[in-house]
Amino acid sequence: MKQFLSPALLLLIFFLLCSTTSGQSSGPAAAPSAPTTTSGQSSPPALAPSSVPLVPSGPSGSVEITAVLKKARKFSTFIGLLKSTQMDAEINTRLKKSNQGITVFAPTDNAFSDLQTGTLNTFTDQQKTELARFHIIPSFISMSQFETVSNPLHTAVDGDTVGFPLNVVGNGTQVNMTTGVVNTTVDSTVYSDGQLAVYEIPQVLLSQGILRPQAPAPAPLPPKPKKATPLSTQAPSTPTTVSVHSSGATGLPRYAPTVVSIGVAVLAALPLCL
Repeated sequence: MKQFLSPALLLLIFFLLCSTTSGQSSGPAAAPSAPTTTSGQSSPPALAPSSVPLVPSGPSGSVEITAVLKKARKFSTFIGLLKSTQMDAEINTRLKKSNQGITVFAPTDNAFSDLQTGTLNTFTDQQKTELARFHIIPSFISMSQFETVSNPLHTAVDGDTVGFPLNVVGNGTQVNMTTGVVNTTVDSTVYSDGQLAVYEIPQVLLSQGILRPQAPAPAPLPPKPKKATPLSTQAPSTPTTVSVHSSGATGLPRYAPTVVSIGVAVLAALPLCL
């Protein structure tokens, strides 16, 4: 009996060991433990990379005006105007150095197309600069602030509100603008970050200061008369005696017959007188 039970007991133990091993191998794999630091504490998970800004920024992190306008894809003419007058560089410089910010009213390409043909080409460089500056406010203005701003707004045209008046009225849902020549509205906000605000407008802002006739260029001055040469520097003149002698020499042959006749008559009359 003992001989029979010993092999049976061994088989039972063998089956129990096999079932236990197979049960452990079929279980789910344990999650890897978090890496630990030298102090034994788990390190925090790595952060996801930050999102890329929608508008490219300049070297110092400030947004560039041309990048904002290019992204909108409907301000090509206005971009060209800013570049030709170097106002794009001036705006970018102000954004980097000033805390007051900038507000730009950007006319669309269709707005420039609505102008009379060749209007921009007839403008002088000064008029183009004034036109670009008239669309820029040297401070940040949000949409809600248009309801409380003081009119006329001071644009970048050296603060001239007489030849370049810009009055803006907001009512919470719409912003109306007038220059005395153009009446328009703000269609939408292109960009706003608390430092730079760009608003789309459907018309180009013109004013009497831009359209007034430009003063013609001054006529060139007449050449100055040459100074008279001092007497001391003049060439020595011909002696007077020489000129008189020469003139007398030329005159004697003409009066010689008359003198001779008078002399003969005097000599003939002398004997009669005696």
